[in-house]
Amino acid sequence: MAELILVIDDDKELGELLCEYMEPEGFDVEVAHNGADGLELVDKNSYCIIILDIMLPGGQNGFDILQRIRRKYKIPVIMLTARGEEVDRIIGLEMGADDYLPKPFNPRELIARIRAVLRRVQAEEEESSSTVYRAGDLLLDTVMREVKKSGQPVKLTGVEYSLLEVFLRNSGSVLSRDTLVSEVLDRPLLPYDRSLDVHICNLRRKLDLENDETTSIKAIRGSGYIFISSSMSQE
Repeated sequence: MAELILVIDDDKELGELLCEYMEPEGFDVEVAHNGADGLELVDKNSYCIIILDIMLPGGQNGFDILQRIRRKYKIPVIMLTARGEEVDRIIGLEMGADDYLPKPFNPRELIARIRAVLRRVQAEEEESSSTVYRAGDLLLDTVMREVKKSGQPVKLTGVEYSLLEVFLRNSGSVLSRDTLVSEVLDRPLLPYDRSLDVHICNLRRKLDLENDETTSIKAIRGSGYIFISSSMSQE
């Protein structure tokens, strides 16, 4: 059975092109040309992923739509941004987008990004054995997919959760940016791609690691990142 994708973009030619490319790849595509119609479809149907353009007509841009989607749903979202607009990509990732792709793009690359995101989501859903990681006052439960800091729940995006799990699983080891992008985003690291750094920055902020004397995520110049904790255990 084909998986259902929602494209929210006012470019009608692009919508037709994506339908043409994606249907032979096993995806059914529905297209909304403004944010209001897109949100209505999200409430009515079950989508495996949403492709969301930042520039939309009707008074609501892609950031507004993403924010409203994230209030109710955990559906993966890939943002489409204008080429060179790095600030848009950073904002989108900070607001909970799973990935981004600058326009213009090759439809085959979008399909590759979609498959990468869906593989990650499927792997998370198929996690069967319960593992609880503790690092200082930080706790991550892999079955409950729950993260707590000082006993309080921490709301993370899917990418941020995956990042934290990889860091906890490899605590004390330096992980290259290539390794992290491959494991967490399930794609190769691209030139000038700063999405990983944005996700890590968001993770540090949400976990308040700047003020944590026992636990930290440190950047190792020329090498990558390392997760360090003075108290680490796995159950």
